[in-house]
Amino acid sequence: MAYAVIARYHCDPADEATVRAALLKVREHTRAEPANLAYEVHSEADKPGVFVLYEQYTDQAGFEAHKAADHFRELIVETVWPLLTDRSVTFAEVL
Repeated sequence: MAYAVIARYHCDPADEATVRAALLKVREHTRAEPANLAYEVHSEADKPGVFVLYEQYTDQAGFEAHKAADHFRELIVETVWPLLTDRSVTFAEVL
């Protein structure tokens, strides 16, 4: 059963360009992962600094492999997360 991740990231509008660039780079790398089925980056309309990510993997193990990748550590853990003012993540099984 496919595994989905919906993340909502909030950053200060002054950091929006840095976060956007990192998210778009991680999208390129993630879409090349063997277990990735989808990775979409959205900027919430009329809310500067708010991003919504939709990710889909073949299974939870595929998502765990994604989190273990060097690009995840470099671009998400080390670049994006320190700039966030709020973060929420929902995990779901695709029906």
